[in-house]
Amino acid sequence: MDRHLFVSQFGGVFEHSPFIAERAFDQGLIEEPLTLAGVHGGLCLVFRQASPTERLGVLRAHPDLAGKLAIAGELTQDSKNEQASAGLDRLSEAEHARFTALNSTYTEKFGFPFIIAVKGLTKHDILAAFETRVNNGSDAEFTTACNQVEKIARLRLQTILQNP
Repeated sequence: MDRHLFVSQFGGVFEHSPFIAERAFDQGLIEEPLTLAGVHGGLCLVFRQASPTERLGVLRAHPDLAGKLAIAGELTQDSKNEQASAGLDRLSEAEHARFTALNSTYTEKFGFPFIIAVKGLTKHDILAAFETRVNNGSDAEFTTACNQVEKIARLRLQTILQNP
């Protein structure tokens, strides 16, 4: 697979951050045949080696859960599908108000949106995690958010590699 094709296919695995796929390819971290473990490992290595500022940029590229972009229909297709799978596109007015308040508090406290791999979770699971994690310290939450980004990447890769 050439670089252009690899980046076009895997550049969105880390939300709006194609530099991760570019670097993984350029550093020779991607081997054929492409496997979930191999591609995920290469991409995650690049993400972990990125500067703190670059990793913060990846976190900030994620949309708020049930936020303004979702309402305006401006999410990436991956984010839209992921949020819909957890019922975040069908919140009651009260639930939406709670998510909006938590999004504001969380982003103000940490400087990036709340990130959680929503696959297999309900809106109630997500809300409970949100309410717990908003009380974390900055370092712990940065680490948790980065771990969740890697989990999201794995889930996205599973979809891509099952449906090439």
